[in-house]
Amino acid sequence: MRRVTFSRNYTVSLSRSCQCYCKYCAFATHRAHLHPPDDVERMLDDAVKRRAKELLVLTGERPEVNAEVAARLADWGHPDFTSYVVWTCERALERGLLPHTNIGVISPEDMARLREVTASQGLMLESVSERLMETVHAGSPTKHPEFRLATIEEGGRQRVPFTSGILVGIGETVAERTASLEALAKLHERYGHIQEVIIQNFVPHPDYYGREPAEIAARESDRRWEAGGSSGLSHPGEGESSVALPDWACPVSPEDLIALVAQTAELMPGVGIQVPPNLSEWWPELVEAGATDLGGLSANGDHISPEHPFPSPVEARKELRERDIALSERLCVYPGYMNREWVDPAVFDVIEERYRTFVPRKGRGSLEGGLPDPGLVREAVSKGREGEELDELELTALFCETRPDPVEEIRLAADALRFELVGDTATFVVNRNINFTNICTVGCAFCGFGQSRRSPSAYEVSEADFVARVEEAVAFGATEICLQGGIHPDLGLEDYGKWLRLARDVAPEIHLHAYSPMEIDHIATTSGLSLPDVFDYLIGCGLGSTPGTAAEVLDDGVRERISPNTLPAGRWVEVIEASHAAGLRSTSTVMFGHIEEPHELARHMRVVRTLQERTGGITEFVPLSFIPYDTLLGRTHGIEEMPMSDNLRHTAVFRLGLGRSITNLQASWVKMGLDGATEALRWGVNDLGGTLMEENISRMAGSRHGTRLDPEDLVGAAHRAGRDAAQRDTSYGILGFHPRPGDVPSDPVVEHLVGAPG
Repeated sequence: MRRVTFSRNYTVSLSRSCQCYCKYCAFATHRAHLHPPDDVERMLDDAVKRRAKELLVLTGERPEVNAEVAARLADWGHPDFTSYVVWTCERALERGLLPHTNIGVISPEDMARLREVTASQGLMLESVSERLMETVHAGSPTKHPEFRLATIEEGGRQRVPFTSGILVGIGETVAERTASLEALAKLHERYGHIQEVIIQNFVPHPDYYGREPAEIAARESDRRWEAGGSSGLSHPGEGESSVALPDWACPVSPEDLIALVAQTAELMPGVGIQVPPNLSEWWPELVEAGATDLGGLSANGDHISPEHPFPSPVEARKELRERDIALSERLCVYPGYMNREWVDPAVFDVIEERYRTFVPRKGRGSLEGGLPDPGLVREAVSKGREGEELDELELTALFCETRPDPVEEIRLAADALRFELVGDTATFVVNRNINFTNICTVGCAFCGFGQSRRSPSAYEVSEADFVARVEEAVAFGATEICLQGGIHPDLGLEDYGKWLRLARDVAPEIHLHAYSPMEIDHIATTSGLSLPDVFDYLIGCGLGSTPGTAAEVLDDGVRERISPNTLPAGRWVEVIEASHAAGLRSTSTVMFGHIEEPHELARHMRVVRTLQERTGGITEFVPLSFIPYDTLLGRTHGIEEMPMSDNLRHTAVFRLGLGRSITNLQASWVKMGLDGATEALRWGVNDLGGTLMEENISRMAGSRHGTRLDPEDLVGAAHRAGRDAAQRDTSYGILGFHPRPGDVPSDPVVEHLVGAPG
């Protein structure tokens, strides 16, 4: 699944007074227009109520050229207009709003003043065509491309995260469009400061003389967001009429915009490409063609094109989901610029305090004082290689380490420990998942699987369908069925027993690996039975082992932030320990790559290792990297999927953190992809997991790696990694070897695998 972003912003048109006379503009006025401080304070409070994160400050070009505007500014204690913009941004920051200013061509001094109170700034280039100064830009001195390029370049000199773009359809030629993009690309190549380029098509507007566009925009926006409606080009609101294309304009086709999206991607790889979703009915096609951002879906409308309200995030998300594209929030400053070099420290403090999950992982979660101490890392790697227990500080240092040489040392140590414990054979199990319902009352922010009873995506598997799935698993050669579902409020002890008995009746020889600690706790709570009694009943129904899922991160601070209704960490341990006491083995998991900090992962590893050393009942440890695309955490907290390099680095640290306590470390091909899981065999992993046949939990969160594999796929992955492969059962007994062509597995490896774990 691909990710497209938007910013949840609120627009303040601080002044519409403008020295320019652009023929396409319905925003500017040549009368005195300036919102007084009380109005600004009121609008900022409204922005907070509407849950905006960005404050978009729009103004005309040099409004202080109007004598009345200048007089009002002086009365309010501001020597110039920039001073008033700075004051507005300061009031926004006090409320946790991140300012993005777009106030026209400004001096280097004014840009420096704004840099101290903004997260980002912007200025549309529009076009490099000087010819347009005689037509659409006649009478608009600061629309000359020389001045606009100078301001954009100054943003690069001062290291300001910058937004720019081109306006298409104002009479420019195709060659001039390309030249405009090339001019932006040249500046970005030199300074690296352009975070996004807007490809904006011109839409003619009615005359707003005597009316306030912001009021029209707010009215139309409220109507659209509250009542829903088409997510294509918005029709003019009540009282507005369609406007013919002016003589100086030129028509713009979808093909024109698609070509510009492609050119921008080629000229400025990695730079965001924004298309306004309220100005054309083609915006979904532009996203499919490579556009990466929808801009600010302003909570109070589009003040430049007020008769065309933005679609709500819900509308846009629905439109994109049909194209297998996820919509996620971002801040006005893009992740690559979210550090103290590009953002003033005072502004970055607000980001860290209010929006910490949006900060890229390399910009947060490090040890106090900066990078991990090299001596501490070397000592931790050495101890981990020997299987010795690592303390919280040592584990935290390893999770924080990103320098290439120490990371390679971590990999080598993890791989050596893997070889010592399990040899060179990669294992897998032929199994099937059956998620018998996704109705769930817990409401985890990281989950795309659980649904309310009324959700159109909610389901409950019928007994006939369940039996058919078990029969398919048998025909496929599965030795294990994994049963898990949502926490359905109506399911009780007998219901959970029923699924086990049904499966056992159809396939008496198949191993039943069923019910997460969350489900076991639900059974105990609704039945009033103790954990030993619950397990005694379920074993009688056919339960063979328990999955150690629902672990997430075994730190209650993390658990409360991502799922307030989930089990406390202590209860998870209690359930797993009770399963071991009942004679069952379990797996164990961790879900990482979301909001957790390295020291919280370190605590998780110490909890799991301590539990294993106490009971010896955990057969494997399964790291599960977070899939953000169709989850609340991914949609609203700016969390991106962890890069494969970080995923592999964490995997190696997990191996060192486990030491010799848990023999088997599994790679989840559903999360990492088969190529990633294959590479993980070099990072301490010895098991490739199962064929699954049906995988809903990761799929519904937006995983792009499929829902089933054939045994041949897993054998091939092991062979590509230079390993022999072996099919195993749930307890890691070996059922069959698949040596590389020409190889014969040695007896020591066979003995090692058959005996793991004891």
